[in-house]
Amino acid sequence: MRLRIDLAYDGGDFRGWASQPGLRTVQAELTAALTTVLRLPEGSLRVTCAGRTDSGVHARGQVVHVDVPEAPEAGSPTAARQVTQLDILARRVNGVLDKTVRVHRISEAPDGFDARFAALWRRYAYRIVDDPARADPLTRNHVLFWPRRLDVAAMDEAARSLVGLHDFAAFCKHREGATTIRTLLEFGWTRTDDELVVGHVKADAFCHSMVRALVGCMIAIGEGRQDPAWAVEILTGRRRDQGVVVVPAHGLTLEEVAYPDAAGLADRVAQTAARRTHAETDGAEG
Repeated sequence: MRLRIDLAYDGGDFRGWASQPGLRTVQAELTAALTTVLRLPEGSLRVTCAGRTDSGVHARGQVVHVDVPEAPEAGSPTAARQVTQLDILARRVNGVLDKTVRVHRISEAPDGFDARFAALWRRYAYRIVDDPARADPLTRNHVLFWPRRLDVAAMDEAARSLVGLHDFAAFCKHREGATTIRTLLEFGWTRTDDELVVGHVKADAFCHSMVRALVGCMIAIGEGRQDPAWAVEILTGRRRDQGVVVVPAHGLTLEEVAYPDAAGLADRVAQTAARRTHAETDGAEG
């Protein structure tokens, strides 16, 4: 039985999503909690996410799937009951998890659902405060404090010029054999009523450090060190520019992942799997 799990987490104290020996990761803690609650053997569950957030990156809208046994003999009568009463399962998993990770809901996944390959797009937000008088210590772990005023209109103009299907090698950390071609569906910047500068970026997938490099480029433009046309110059150069700084992870949050309706899941999985030949291309961001 395949379950879909919607969850959120504060990534500040985690070394990213993916399990790593000796390190605290979201995948490892969620897997351990599910294994404990369902009374299954260690190593019997494999949890797959929509986007592998890197160290320090947060999530409000992460989606994962996990295959669990339906037969009572695979776990225990209590475990089997929980699988059929998913609200109970979610509540007990949250009881085991640290408060920095919260399961919002657990549901039975429709046929063909795959958290990674079925995703249509992922949406991230990066939050900045550029007014020292509004720097709130209570949000310091989720918002980047920037000491100079940013021109949001110039940042938004530059961001919009990058939308479309492109090779984003200039904004990605190189990984041997991994593609850097992405479809950037939306990218824009706004200033909220409480003077928070927010960048929203949506794409079919992201390569490693892509969003944080894009934000670094936009900040250079927002400060007036570069004009908006510089973003396209960097993109077409297809190599990392020293003027593009990869900003800290703590300002970045995975906000939402979208999927087709049940009838379109199988086609989407087949389409995505056909062009994703390396694990690095599954929507990872760091």
